[in-house]
Amino acid sequence: MHLITSRENPHVKAWRRLAQDSTAYRKSGQFWLEGDHLCRAALERGVRPLQVVLTESFQLEQGNAWVGLTDQVFVLPDTLFASLSGLESPARMGFVVAWAAENQVLPAVATVVLDRLQDAGNVGAILRCASAFGYRQVLAVKGTAALWSPKVLRAGMGAHFGLQLIESVSPAEVAALHVPLLTTSSHQGPFLHELLRRGELPTQCAWVFGHEGQGVSEYLMAMARLSVRIAQPGGEESLNVATAAAICLHASASAGL
Repeated sequence: MHLITSRENPHVKAWRRLAQDSTAYRKSGQFWLEGDHLCRAALERGVRPLQVVLTESFQLEQGNAWVGLTDQVFVLPDTLFASLSGLESPARMGFVVAWAAENQVLPAVATVVLDRLQDAGNVGAILRCASAFGYRQVLAVKGTAALWSPKVLRAGMGAHFGLQLIESVSPAEVAALHVPLLTTSSHQGPFLHELLRRGELPTQCAWVFGHEGQGVSEYLMAMARLSVRIAQPGGEESLNVATAAAICLHASASAGL
């Protein structure tokens, strides 16, 4: 193990960039995972870190459990680790993991398309739902929050490691999918629960979820085979996009059971 105590150490500066800059992974080819739960989720999916970073307190409690994953294990004072963390409540350990952009769209698998979603929490929550309900691929249209940013990784809770994730996809790549595109609408189309009851909801499909304020773009809406409504008997005007995604993805998954 290597002890580091200086804020000016090159490793500390690099970790701080990865932890606080949402797109730093694209330039460095590495991303930052923070917290033992998220790091364990990565290990369970076969991911191995390039570097392990522990606080002194965590090293005393559990350090032996993380030895052997890599020969680059670093120990920092708790206050120094907290200074590089991007979380309001910093964890006490993290991984640096190699990253490479995916660029091969799988045309015939169940897919989620994210159309310029801005909120990292929403994006991470949708990735988690996609993984839970059997979707294999997520395509992010340019303008969507960075999929491998620390905040999205945190919200995804390990879902990233079971999905094919492709950023900055073009309309042509979405149009080339061999599965039908489905969107949601607050004012037109059949109700989701009625489609499910009649057995008319596709299981192999691509659900498109749009910008929190603007919704799905016109060009993607025009590609959709079906636009559906979610019943809201309580009378709210709309649902949070991550909530709507959970309902839609679960409905399609249920249709195949």
